Amino acid sequence: MKYSVMVEYALHSLVYLIDVPPSESIGIKDLSEFQGLSETYLSKVLGKLSKEGIVSSVPGVKGGYRLNKKPEDISFWDVVRAVEGEKPIFQCKNIKANFAYQDTDKECESCSSQSNCTINIVMLEAEEQMRNYLRNKTIAWLEQELLRTLPSKQIEEAKEFFKRNKS
Repeated sequence: MKYSVMVEYALHSLVYLIDVPPSESIGIKDLSEFQGLSETYLSKVLGKLSKEGIVSSVPGVKGGYRLNKKPEDISFWDVVRAVEGEKPIFQCKNIKANFAYQDTDKECESCSSQSNCTINIVMLEAEEQMRNYLRNKTIAWLEQELLRTLPSKQIEEAKEFFKRNKS
C-alpha cells in the first residue's frame, strides 16, 4: 500500500498556510522553494486541493494560495481523497474467475458491490478503518503536534521564511 508523495507535499503545504490571514496568501514560488519542488509539480498538488475546496487560489502578481476551510475542518482523509481519489487501494483482480477449472463464460459474482469474496471484504474493511483514522486527524491537530515536537527554532525559521518573502 502506498500513497503518492503528492499527499505528503499537500499536507506540508497546508501546514504552511495555517497562519495566513484570510486577506493574504502565500505564492506558489515561495511554497515550492521552501519544499524544494518545482512550481509546476506543486501547482498540480494545490490544484487538486483547490478543486476540492480545501484551499483557494488568489490570482494576480501578489496572488497565491490560502486555506479555504478552518484547519480543524480539514482532515487527513480529505487531503488523501483530494490527491488520490476515492478508488480503493485494494484492487480485486477477480482471480476466482480466472481459475483454470472455471467456466470463463460465466460472470464472476465475487467482486460486485454485494461481494461475498472474503479477501475483498477484509481488505475493504481494513481500508475503511484506515480512512476513519485519517478522518480523525486534522490539520489543526497536525499543527499542535508539530508545535509540541519540533524545535521552536525550526518553527520560527519557517514562519520567518514566508514573512520575509511576502514583501
